[in-house]
Amino acid sequence: MIVLHVVEPFAAGIAVFVKSLTEAMPNDTHIIFHGERRQVMTAAEVKKIFPQKNVRFIRWQSAQRSINPLRDFRALNELYKTLRRLKKKGLVDAVHLHSSKSGLLGRMACRLAGIDNVIYTPNGAPFLSGGNFLSNYLYEQLEKIGNGLGGKVVCCSESELEEYEKIGISASYVNNGISMKSIKAPQPKRNKDVFRIITSGRIVDQKNPALFNEVAKYFEEFDQFEFIWAGDGPDRHLLTASNIEVTGWLTEAQVKELMVGSDLYLSTSSYEGLSFAVLEALALRKPMLLSDCVGNKDVIKSGLNGDLFTNEHEAIVKLLNYYNNREMLHVMGEFSQEICKTEFDMQRNFRSYRHIYTNDFASAANKPAWSLN
Repeated sequence: MIVLHVVEPFAAGIAVFVKSLTEAMPNDTHIIFHGERRQVMTAAEVKKIFPQKNVRFIRWQSAQRSINPLRDFRALNELYKTLRRLKKKGLVDAVHLHSSKSGLLGRMACRLAGIDNVIYTPNGAPFLSGGNFLSNYLYEQLEKIGNGLGGKVVCCSESELEEYEKIGISASYVNNGISMKSIKAPQPKRNKDVFRIITSGRIVDQKNPALFNEVAKYFEEFDQFEFIWAGDGPDRHLLTASNIEVTGWLTEAQVKELMVGSDLYLSTSSYEGLSFAVLEALALRKPMLLSDCVGNKDVIKSGLNGDLFTNEHEAIVKLLNYYNNREMLHVMGEFSQEICKTEFDMQRNFRSYRHIYTNDFASAANKPAWSLN
């Protein structure tokens, strides 16, 4: 089978998602038609993380993040011509669209090219991302227009699926997952006098760094508390608390080392699809304290592997509770890893996409379950 992946934000979590698909289906050919987010990571750097045996790349020259009618028309035309050429050569059995812009332009282009086997994975519902009601309403209408063009919407978490169903779009879901090989990490010596709280990813509005900063600021006078943001981004200036260390971009191994040496993973995101950084923390036996939002709520079994919070005050109270009861963190971390193995294993979950590509929805049905038994 030949799968064409259309990817405008070829960086960060989306790149990890597509890479995981190519690894979970090593006997199929994957053609990746991609844009570039040079300010995050160059396309050349991203390509290095992909397997070489079954992956081919085509540059999407006109693709860009912001809405620009002229450039978006050029991007649509470029994508249409590429699809038509590949279809004529028999080089496309299914088209998988990743993120909202690829989803809209891709469904337009596939409709024009006469390609029916189309899958769209939002990886973060765009109508939750706007700064106000009007922008969210606009994104919602664009999603409905795209859905009217055809294709199947496959969300990356159950809570994301619920949001699509709320606006009247029929969808299914396959949980994001990570390779459980990542659990094999050395246990470093820890400074037991320091309580380290970590998060990982781009420092952007979606991750709500302002809230992360306010939580950390409460603990500035306590030498025992240390906050780490592993990553970088345009909103770095919002992290002003003196007890926050911003590492900048690190290698995967360096992030993992910091994660393993931390006591707890904290996410202040406003919304997610299903964060790979959160899943990595689960696999590495980290107790979790996550904002109660789409994506985050799918990984928490309250009181077992962590908790959700809705505001700054709740986050502070829960952090104090964890600090004063540190003996329970090890057990919570074990629950985190068990949940990751059961519900978020990449090889098992992402193989479901092959059934979706071949329209075998009965085999692809993702009905996760977790229990103490």
